[in-house]
Amino acid sequence: MPEYKGNCHCGQTEWTAKVDTPEHILCHCDTCKILGGGAFSLNQIIPKDDLKITQGELKSYDYSGDSGNPVHCYYCPNCTTHVYHHQTVMGPKVVVRTILLDGGKDWKPHAEIYGKAKMNWEKEVAHTFETLPPS
Repeated sequence: MPEYKGNCHCGQTEWTAKVDTPEHILCHCDTCKILGGGAFSLNQIIPKDDLKITQGELKSYDYSGDSGNPVHCYYCPNCTTHVYHHQTVMGPKVVVRTILLDGGKDWKPHAEIYGKAKMNWEKEVAHTFETLPPS
């Protein structure tokens, strides 16, 4: 499986992520809009063991997700770039920010999640799920 390097905005934190296919899942949830200041975030869901922090340490905070279960958010303590989130409802998988990985700006969208929270002016660019795709 290909491994991609990632880094935060300030360069203090670096990581690698193993990703099967270089593509994005666009998330339209309100949390992603607030964190990124845009209409969606670019992600993939990968096994937690496929993500390795190689430089720096992350800080974290928690909030309650749509399911009512905790979501743990991990970010660079200096520039606050969000590296990944762990939704406890997803078990041993994490949501990693794919736009932060080398080559991420060249990847195409594969699916869209939280279509129910999409801005009314956004066009569909990939198959859209109302919330999360079925397991």
